[in-house]
Amino acid sequence: MKYLLIILLFAAVVLSLTKTTHTAKQPLQQNDTVLAVGDSLTYGFGAKADQSYPFLLSKKSGLTIINAGISGETSSEGLRRLPELLEQYHPKLTILCFGGNDILRKLSMQQLKNNLKSMIILAKKKGSDVLLIAIPTITLFGLDHPDLYEEVAEETGTSLLSGVLSEILEDPSLKSDYIHPNASGYKKMATKVYEHLVTEGWIGNYYSPIK
Repeated sequence: MKYLLIILLFAAVVLSLTKTTHTAKQPLQQNDTVLAVGDSLTYGFGAKADQSYPFLLSKKSGLTIINAGISGETSSEGLRRLPELLEQYHPKLTILCFGGNDILRKLSMQQLKNNLKSMIILAKKKGSDVLLIAIPTITLFGLDHPDLYEEVAEETGTSLLSGVLSEILEDPSLKSDYIHPNASGYKKMATKVYEHLVTEGWIGNYYSPIK
């Protein structure tokens, strides 16, 4: 019995050391900066600059949201660019939306996972909360999200928004082409991100539809 108790105690210590810590959200204030980093989905390809999801999210929330999206960028390129962005803007929240170009170019999904984790670690070390947006892949049965997004979120204790891009890209009326939203699609994306920020406690519950 004595040895059994020792083993159970040791196991409990190991679990406590390996369990992901989910840090409390930092409520956003009106003078805080949000950094939206990603590829064409963040940039707003397929719509005007004032129809991108970061622009609409800023308009709705009243927060300063930096659109740091670059069309065609991979997660490796985003990782290289992120440290300078964090130093420049000192965001209270960083929204990461990467993976589309990695998937389209058939790059390593393990590398994508590693890059996302590295970006999250960099942002959190700079005192920024992180929201990760999952990117869907095209399968024989429609759009689906790779498991890696859930794995990254769980392993890093990061908030995950999953499903919104699948909803948009499965609706022809919300697309400018087969992989990009149109103005209406980005409006829906901004609304879903806003709702998530409210649900997760980053901003107060004063939601109304984005016009």
